[in-house]
Amino acid sequence: MNYPLFLARRLSLGSSGRKGSPAVRVATAAVALSVSVMLASIAIVSGFKQEITRKVIGFNSEIQISVAQGGPEENNILTLRAPVAGLLDSLAGISDWSLNVSVPAVFKTSGDFKGIYMRSIADSSTSSFLSDNIEEGRLPEAKEEILISRQAARRLGLETGGKVDTYFFTDDVRVRRFTISGIYNSHFDHYDELLAYAPLETLQKVADLEEWQGSSIRVSVADFSELESEAQLLQHELDGMVASGILSRPYRVSTALTAGSSFFQWLQLLDTNVIVILILMMAVGCVTLVSGMLIIILDKKRFIGLMKALGAPTRSLRKVFIYLAVRIAIWGLAIGNILTLAFLWAQERCHFLPLDPDAYYIDFVPVRLGWEDILILNVGVVIVIYLVLILPSRFVAGISPAETMRDE
Repeated sequence: MNYPLFLARRLSLGSSGRKGSPAVRVATAAVALSVSVMLASIAIVSGFKQEITRKVIGFNSEIQISVAQGGPEENNILTLRAPVAGLLDSLAGISDWSLNVSVPAVFKTSGDFKGIYMRSIADSSTSSFLSDNIEEGRLPEAKEEILISRQAARRLGLETGGKVDTYFFTDDVRVRRFTISGIYNSHFDHYDELLAYAPLETLQKVADLEEWQGSSIRVSVADFSELESEAQLLQHELDGMVASGILSRPYRVSTALTAGSSFFQWLQLLDTNVIVILILMMAVGCVTLVSGMLIIILDKKRFIGLMKALGAPTRSLRKVFIYLAVRIAIWGLAIGNILTLAFLWAQERCHFLPLDPDAYYIDFVPVRLGWEDILILNVGVVIVIYLVLILPSRFVAGISPAETMRDE
């Protein structure tokens, strides 16, 4: 029988019949607050990473294949060859791919104009991303419809259902009048200022392209964590086709990590901030628990003296007070987890905490917290607290049974 654990479970945390001393309540509150801050920090940073990554991928695709410029006389038109399509279909790490067309253009109204890039909507991932960011209207369904950004609509005085003259610059200047089917706003001004969307067939016709021609190929991978390795494998296979004469022109493979490198560097800084917060909050919780443990030891001097007089070894008595402190920590963990997870769940559903989208690219505080994160954090906190409490438990050894009896 583990009698130190039995004693710790049965021993009161207070003295004179009280349920708990102020030091115990303060220690419990400190652990609860520390765990709450740590959980919230991990959830918010994970949410930011998820949202920013989703937006960068939505605009750039996970992997993009384009032709490598070999000389000034070569154009950037990508012709989808059968070997390339077969390669994309054969690679297990690739979940989906589609042709993409991007054409420079100018929106012209009676009072102003704006330069943009018209980009095609040809795959489900792009459609899903744009649908999540539409503020008014819908995605283009007819060939004469387009989707524009809120920034472009505000500058040119356009609205859903209106029409805008669009000048395309390909081999010659072409003019088309489009109906605005919807207005999107991703809060990524870097992209929103430049991009509008139209059906793939529309842009292929404007640019005099065949149905198997485009500006690039958008590729989605089955596992985002394997993005770099999949891109390297794809580049290696394409280079091999060029070397063997199967392809006449080299292809360049790029990833969203490269296209959105500035955003991902910012996210890495957030990871550093989270590590600092975790260390500080862990230190606050541990220091408060150590203080509470020392107060409990002083409060239980009579108990310690009596147990030593009965022959209890000091090592076992130290374990009793370590278990008592861990008991306080577990109460704090339970309170912190329940309150914080309820708060994070409400924020994930209702988005009641807003953000300035001009500064953070998102108009609400995003949260994402998996069960594995919760489990790892709580187990880690218990282990660290247990190890930290070993040193202050040595004060039990300095309490003499004779002195406690004399005090009584």
